[in-house]
Amino acid sequence: MKLLSNLIPLIYILILTLTTCSERKEQNSVTTERPAKELTVAQKIANVYGTGSFDKVNSIKFTFNVQKGEKQVHRTWFWEPKTGLVKFLSYGKDKPFTYLRNQLSENPTDELKNIDAKFINDQYWLLFPLHLVMDENVSVKLEPGLHKLPIGEGQARLVTVEYSGNKGYTPNDRYELYIDDNYKIVQWIYRRNNSPTPTRLTKWENYNKIGPLYLSLNRPGKDGSFRVWFTGVGVK
Repeated sequence: MKLLSNLIPLIYILILTLTTCSERKEQNSVTTERPAKELTVAQKIANVYGTGSFDKVNSIKFTFNVQKGEKQVHRTWFWEPKTGLVKFLSYGKDKPFTYLRNQLSENPTDELKNIDAKFINDQYWLLFPLHLVMDENVSVKLEPGLHKLPIGEGQARLVTVEYSGNKGYTPNDRYELYIDDNYKIVQWIYRRNNSPTPTRLTKWENYNKIGPLYLSLNRPGKDGSFRVWFTGVGVK
């Protein structure tokens, strides 16, 4: 009996020690768990358009069409994002042209710079939401409240996008994106070199899921004199 009575305190101390260690372990586990980081507004918009799957895209083919008054221009492109291969297959008078974008850093010809400027313009119109997270020197800000749509009636949230520095063909540009509750662009304003007067303003319509990307294929302007649209779009 005396041996048993001596063991009881030891057993109690052992149980108390194990309980304390378990509680500390649980506390440490709780303190080391951190909440998921909130996505930025740029990431939320880009996610709608498929940025999470863009690394799986091997090639994109599309025809950029633009109407300015009575004049129409059509340019067809084939692009491999991973290799930088670009093929210009215009419907107009320009001859087909193939190049790698890394050639731009190796004394490019005037012809190459001219073709690449057109390519950048056309693919930005198609894939602009992805560039919110792909580009450097870009500031993306969700403005407070609701704002009147530039075309027609209604209101939407406004996201301002500003490029800084001297990189690119049109540095210091500003974009104003009008988005719905699902972070999808419904209209936008483009201001070249942050001009007080809008350079372009259009709706974003005719959304289609093409491959892993979600794209707007029709961008009509305010009065019918300007429109951009895309045909023959393929993503592999």
